[in-house]
Amino acid sequence: MAQQTKSIWLSYDLGVQGDYEGLYAWLDDHQAKECGSSVAFFKYDFQGDLTESLMSDIGGAVSLDKRSRFYVIFKEKDRMKGAYLKGRRKTAPWEGHGANGESAEDLGEP
Repeated sequence: MAQQTKSIWLSYDLGVQGDYEGLYAWLDDHQAKECGSSVAFFKYDFQGDLTESLMSDIGGAVSLDKRSRFYVIFKEKDRMKGAYLKGRRKTAPWEGHGANGESAEDLGEP
């Protein structure tokens, strides 16, 4: 398989007790740029499947647990794509704060 390079954004959440020291060393080794709270941008060299290669690489350098979450964003076939490498989506802290939130009044069926 040929080696490929992709520009990616990586969002991470390791929880309060997470191995940030290991993650930061890994990000530094990949010359990542800081893009806000818990988001990094870098070019990643890989063979085969990007998400499998990336998660294997991170897992080899960072101690992970059940609370660890990684989300990657990259371009594939002229479209932006996002995928969880580990973990899953949580309820957003802003849910229910907008004008589309639920009504404060509950109405029963007639």
